[in-house]
Amino acid sequence: MTDGDRRLLVDVGSGVLGRLADTEIGYEGVDTVLLTHLHLDHVSDLLALYKARWLAGEESITVVGPPGTNALVEDLLDAHEYLRGRLNYAVREIEGGAWTVAGFEVTATPTRHSMDGLAYRFEDQVTITGDTKEFQGLISFAEVGSVLVHDCSFPDSVEQDAHTTPTKLAQVLDGAALDRVYLTHLYPQTVGKHQEMIETIESRFDGEVQVAADGMQIGV
Repeated sequence: MTDGDRRLLVDVGSGVLGRLADTEIGYEGVDTVLLTHLHLDHVSDLLALYKARWLAGEESITVVGPPGTNALVEDLLDAHEYLRGRLNYAVREIEGGAWTVAGFEVTATPTRHSMDGLAYRFEDQVTITGDTKEFQGLISFAEVGSVLVHDCSFPDSVEQDAHTTPTKLAQVLDGAALDRVYLTHLYPQTVGKHQEMIETIESRFDGEVQVAADGMQIGV
């Protein structure tokens, strides 16, 4: 997320470091990471980012996330002791409520997943859910803004109680006062079914629906 000189990376799963390296900002330009939750696929490049920033001559990194974030960072540095002290690092744990992170006004609310986590609304404009099953309260939280980036991990053929599927997402989006919804966290089971997933949601939701993709830029 960028706005002028403000930059914030939300989650840092496998491959994120390489994707950052391909951007104009690069990993050198991102010194704050905000974690939705601590599952491996959302944090696996965290230490790689730490090391890359050190090797690039950067001086600091800040990691913000739900309870347990500090223990995660300390455990990673304990396992790779040579990295400790290479950067000035700060860890900040947050829960629900309003916070300022990397200059952005961020409001957090709990999600419903197999691990405790947080969805974030940025500047009362854009909401990123992280991993979650669908529920009406989360849509109401997002309706303060106009753009929602929501987990839609599987097609309807896969039974889920920790992630979201298109029909279930369509049900909670019915009548929602949002302009755009982007589907994210797509598992391989969704390959070849993206248009079908979009159409399922559009049957109940009046706004624009797109499947998020690496490198996509969203303006608000």
